[in-house]
Amino acid sequence: MWIVYLKELRSLLRDRKTLIFTILIPIVALPLIGFGMSQVMSKLSEKARTEQIKYAIFGAQNAPALAELFAKDAGYREVKLDSAGDIRGAIGDDRIKLALNVPAQFAGAIGASQQAAIELHFNSADAGEITRKRVTAVVEQYNATLRDKALSHFKLTAPQLAFVLNPVTIDVRSTADQRERIGALVGGMLPYLLIFVCLMAGMYPAIDIGAGEKEAGTLETLLLAPVSRSQLVMGKFLVLFTVALAASLLMVSSLGLLLRFYPGRLDPALAAVVAAISIGDLGMIALMLVPTAAMFAAILLSMSIYAKSYKEAAGMMQPMMIIAIMPMMVAMIPGVELTWLWSAVPLTNIALAMKEIVKGTMDYPKFLMILFSSTLLAGILLAFCRRWFSREEVLFRD
Repeated sequence: MWIVYLKELRSLLRDRKTLIFTILIPIVALPLIGFGMSQVMSKLSEKARTEQIKYAIFGAQNAPALAELFAKDAGYREVKLDSAGDIRGAIGDDRIKLALNVPAQFAGAIGASQQAAIELHFNSADAGEITRKRVTAVVEQYNATLRDKALSHFKLTAPQLAFVLNPVTIDVRSTADQRERIGALVGGMLPYLLIFVCLMAGMYPAIDIGAGEKEAGTLETLLLAPVSRSQLVMGKFLVLFTVALAASLLMVSSLGLLLRFYPGRLDPALAAVVAAISIGDLGMIALMLVPTAAMFAAILLSMSIYAKSYKEAAGMMQPMMIIAIMPMMVAMIPGVELTWLWSAVPLTNIALAMKEIVKGTMDYPKFLMILFSSTLLAGILLAFCRRWFSREEVLFRD
């Protein structure tokens, strides 16, 4: 078995494609891409919140105080348009970001102490939520002025005014600490990346040591060697298991080092969560990856053995990505928590466990249950692979 293992492992390590998918991508490419994307998204979001917005306003004479607030705000720059009919075209051509239209009856409604409305035109598909919030902030200043003026004749004290405007408030006191709050967000993405890398790393070597040998005509020679079928399967399985596990562990190590050595690039809250993750937490994440790599290795080897050619094996394994992603998406649904029921659901339990580990709220009995159920499933899949490998109609499909 070990001779087969070492022989297959040496063959894979000589393959440049294997090295790219098992070392370069997990260690360098994915962490840097993820880190770079987070930086780009952060900068774009900050730019959308602070950039000067070009706007047009119609009917400013109907609300001169509101128009003055926008004119004085350094975050806005007015652009003149000929008519309100040009709004859609101007937004589409990026001449303006938004337009305000104050109707003629606006001043009369405000003077009669009635609620009035203004029209806001903008592209909601282009940073629309940030644009709406920025406009709402300016309009709220105008509302505060009108509110104070309307209530001034009642001669209310500040506490009485607060009661009139908002009689009951909610004083939120969350029992979750900072690590739990941030970890719930970060922990949802971590298993997605790790399990995806684990699957991708094992996929290409699996095609080579199964369907690739069939296509090259070396499988028959290997079957004639004085080695039992069980030893052959175990040798090939261990190669895939090693490659998949090594790729995911390397990515964990690379991400950890990147976040540790460049904490200044992170949001302070996220940096605090990263600093709170201990070596023991990383060890538990690594343990979660062991049965995951074993499950993928057994499934991929079974598929590769069944396929007649390299092309057929690649086509059969592509849906595995979707099948693997779906349980992880379930783990990201709000309200899905790690219970005894979910701890028995394959892959979903791994994703939920990793999220709990990052949050620092891992239930250790459930952790052991996940390890047991995942290891048991990996063993069943490996037994199936061994039985699959012993069938001549599978090995020599024509």
